[in-house]
Amino acid sequence: MSVYRRTLSYFAPFLGQTIFATALTLIGIGLNLLKPWPFKIIVDDILKGHIPAWLGAFHALGLRDLQNASASSGGANFHAAAATSILLLCLAIVLIHFISGALNLVTNMVFVRVGLQALLKMRTELYAYLQSLPLKYHDTRRSSDSTFRVAYDSMALQSIYSKGTFIGSSLVTLVGTLFIMLKMDWVLTLVALAILPLVVLAIYVYAKRIRTESTTIQERESDVLAVAQEGLSSIRMVHAFGREEWEIEQFRSRAKGSLEANMKFTGTQMKSSLVISTLMALGTAAVYYFGSVHVLGGSLSLGSLIVLSTYLLMLYQPLEALTYTTWALEGAAAGAQRCFEVLDHQDDVRDAPDAQTLASTRGEIAFENVDFGYDSSRLILRGVSLRVAPGQTVAFVGGTGAGKSTLLSLVPRFYDPNNGRVLIDGNDLRSVTKKSLRAHISIVLQDTLLFSTTIRENIAYGRPDATEAEIIEAAKRAQAHDFILRMSDGYKAQVGERGGHLSVGQRQRIGIARAFLKNAPILLLDEPTSALDPTTEAAIMETIKELMRGRTTLIITHRIATVHDMEKIVVLRHGEVVEIGSGAELVKKRGVYAELYRSANLG
Repeated sequence: MSVYRRTLSYFAPFLGQTIFATALTLIGIGLNLLKPWPFKIIVDDILKGHIPAWLGAFHALGLRDLQNASASSGGANFHAAAATSILLLCLAIVLIHFISGALNLVTNMVFVRVGLQALLKMRTELYAYLQSLPLKYHDTRRSSDSTFRVAYDSMALQSIYSKGTFIGSSLVTLVGTLFIMLKMDWVLTLVALAILPLVVLAIYVYAKRIRTESTTIQERESDVLAVAQEGLSSIRMVHAFGREEWEIEQFRSRAKGSLEANMKFTGTQMKSSLVISTLMALGTAAVYYFGSVHVLGGSLSLGSLIVLSTYLLMLYQPLEALTYTTWALEGAAAGAQRCFEVLDHQDDVRDAPDAQTLASTRGEIAFENVDFGYDSSRLILRGVSLRVAPGQTVAFVGGTGAGKSTLLSLVPRFYDPNNGRVLIDGNDLRSVTKKSLRAHISIVLQDTLLFSTTIRENIAYGRPDATEAEIIEAAKRAQAHDFILRMSDGYKAQVGERGGHLSVGQRQRIGIARAFLKNAPILLLDEPTSALDPTTEAAIMETIKELMRGRTTLIITHRIATVHDMEKIVVLRHGEVVEIGSGAELVKKRGVYAELYRSANLG
């Protein structure tokens, strides 16, 4: 399906509004075609001493009898009747322009509203689909590029609609204008149309170039946004390492790329504009020349030439506008295509058609011969087989890059294994819906992410319907209640962008409170105390141990002392399970765990 056809599908719900606005547009076009005729009557009839008989109809309004008035009936009578007729025709010009303008206002408002409604639909669908795509998709793309597509590329939808409606009204205007011109003087009409093949050729030559250069501009603008977003979000790091000049140069380099792309695009537009305007001037000059010859020869009246000249503008202006609109459509199509690229991306961690809702779980987790790699040619996990009993606590240890966090990410189906299966209560995770699965899992990440809202809303993120008492209880269990009360607005205090108003330890405790509040049967802890001082860590671990009771818990940590006394420890090395047992048993084996134990100065 073409970009334009897919775009139009977003306007189907607003077909009634579009039809209404189109009907008003057609009436407005008809009025536009009437605009030159009052002046033609003044030039060809009244100024030549003849007042059309149909103006006599205004006699009933108490005006002078215009039907019988003529230059031969007496100078005073004629001049008075002529002046009244001219006044009426001038008022008709004003009335036609006013009604036409009012209709244009209404139709434009309707078209704009429809365009914005479709834009809202597109943006919401695009954002929702990005939210549903697996982490593997987001891992390979910059978040700023996805943001650019949602915020800016999506606006192409409204542009295509507005340009499309303009093209439709312009085509109707062209057809109506051509019909009247052919009736008045077909020779001059053919002269005016002689440039049309050249205009079409120019449109064809420049259209592809315009779309390509528009795509380049959007990619360069996305680069600018990425550099600005990364540099400003990491401002503390930039200042700490004195890299301000380097970041500025990076931004300047991307901005320069955008400038060059815009200059190239503008140059193409200006060249095309010069070609089109020259062709239009050539056609206009030819019509003026042959029209003047026809007037001199008596085959065409001066008023008719004036009307034809007006219609020539009504013919060429839409034709010229259609040219620019066509190129604008090509530019908008490039933006729309970038949106459809996201919507066309296959979700490789999607729910199966027959996926069941996981109503409850005992918390039994099993890994069966699991292989996984973000790139299929480079595996991170190899042949992992492991069973976690309901309510059991299992700690995963190993060096950096051993695959611990990756293994935990398979449980909530952030990723699916390349080979093998992950089971819950004996069922393949792919046989249950992701939403119902994740409803039974609480997670505390190594880097706690907070949203730019209040502390209360961040704690209640997993349970927005939680009561104030439940939120406070969760904060107390996470050792966060006291520092929250010390803040000026307490639980209503804003945490800032990404929790910037809080310390790292405070952010971590908010994340732990969030997990406490969700109270799910499966608990995943990825370095839950990594940012805490030893005293706070000890207090938090006591609370976490309390939360673990009766729940299946998988915990990752580099701090061996934190998990040494746990019932089951799994040691990973290069993506493989190399040891399983209690801390004391593993130390006696003098293997990988024993090395980690000694490195931590524990024995």
